[in-house]
Amino acid sequence: MYRKEGLGVRGGFTLIEILVVVVLIGVLMALVAPKFIGRIGQAKSAVAAQKIVSIESAISTFNLDYERYPENLRELIEKPADIEDAKWMPPSLKEKDLLDPWGNEIEYVFPGNHGYFDLISYGADSQEGGEGDNADITNW
Repeated sequence: MYRKEGLGVRGGFTLIEILVVVVLIGVLMALVAPKFIGRIGQAKSAVAAQKIVSIESAISTFNLDYERYPENLRELIEKPADIEDAKWMPPSLKEKDLLDPWGNEIEYVFPGNHGYFDLISYGADSQEGGEGDNADITNW
């Protein structure tokens, strides 16, 4: 940076210096951003797996309380018609707990193909199969 001595002349950064800094920041962001984006996908997969464990626990509790498995996941948050008001236990799950981190409903299959019941999140792409962020997350 060059400074001219004299009255009325201020020192500062030139346009070239500012552009160089902006380009360097852009290059650094291009190198670092993909690593953070990959971590976000891994975190969402971990959250989906934890939600499946929570739903699995709620289904087991439902079975112990009412001596049957729920017909669908809504029965975990809303009182089924065949259960008396006096026997109904307030749900431990909320409606948002039935959605995976990508906003899709976790699928419940009863009777299950891999156990008494199956729980499936189809990952980021909402389709069966896949790898990485698109991999299915299940309870088996």
